[in-house]
Amino acid sequence: MRAAVVGGPGRPGGAARPRVLVLRALGLGDLLAGVPALRALRRAYPDHELVLATPAELAPVVTATGAVDRLLPAAAPARAVPRRLDWTGPPPDVAVDLHGNGPPSHRLLSRLRPLRLLAFAHPGTPEIDGPPWDAEEHERDRWCRLLTAYGIDADPTDLRLPRPSVPSPAPGAVVLHPGAGAPSRCWPVERYAAVAGMLRARGHRVVVTGGADEGDLVARLAKLADLPDTDVFGGGLPYDRLSALVADARAVVSGDTGIAHLAVAHAAPSVTLFGPVPPSRWGPPAHPRHRALWHPGPDGDPHGHEPDPALLRIGTDDVLHALDALDASDAPGTRPADPVADPRSHGTARSPRPGPADSP
Repeated sequence: MRAAVVGGPGRPGGAARPRVLVLRALGLGDLLAGVPALRALRRAYPDHELVLATPAELAPVVTATGAVDRLLPAAAPARAVPRRLDWTGPPPDVAVDLHGNGPPSHRLLSRLRPLRLLAFAHPGTPEIDGPPWDAEEHERDRWCRLLTAYGIDADPTDLRLPRPSVPSPAPGAVVLHPGAGAPSRCWPVERYAAVAGMLRARGHRVVVTGGADEGDLVARLAKLADLPDTDVFGGGLPYDRLSALVADARAVVSGDTGIAHLAVAHAAPSVTLFGPVPPSRWGPPAHPRHRALWHPGPDGDPHGHEPDPALLRIGTDDVLHALDALDASDAPGTRPADPVADPRSHGTARSPRPGPADSP
């Protein structure tokens, strides 16, 4: 496995190794959705140093992809385009915009004077002759289509990550993750607590996880569900422990956020609650192991400050039925049948999720 070294992309010993710079300065779920494109670039440019501009805290995940040689720390608030990149040395031989579809990200890379720039077309940067942007396209398919348009074979199903070597802190548990990148994608904590109570009454171990800034949310869920301290993982688990927890989980229940993509990467059973963003754009691949709950409704704001109405239409019974369907899919000769759950990644929902800040 390639180790993604964090730091400036200098060429060791002055060697004239060609370099590919990829911009995806977003979050965990975004990075995982971009893994097929990163691996396609790795195959297309085997002799190049592949540098990924992304947040430094994602270094363990970047290493796990096996596709990246060096991480160039880059981030900006609210999914925006970074103002600058700390690139040193000669211009990149190839620059790839996997961040968004607009002049800010295009121009950030163009300022480095790459010999070749791969990006979607936009009227604000007519000098880039790329394929058209499709606002309704699934995120994994989008970036693979970009590369395919430039003659690079890409497989959107190339998602799996290796399981970390550390043991799970709670093997076989149902993992509840109440947080998300915005309140509009957070199912009410009281409903998570109700699900936890019913699962524990059935004899299942239930654990709760949360990010570094979600301690209060995790503590509230733990209190409502009367969970022991041993089953509360707040404050942001280190990636290897979180990855092991997910890989060995009985199921992962969350909103549309990074841990749902991590469950897909480890082929762990998952139930993902969607709203205001439909699974047709960010949902799991079509597989009985993954259940995407979605009640179509009016377009919502994925960065809003209140839970979206579409998300609130999902009830606790819907989640329990989806978990039962996951269990049923493990039995020989059976397939899940739940009219609320939609495991398809390309459904008929209409509620689009805007891309990063420089998208149209």
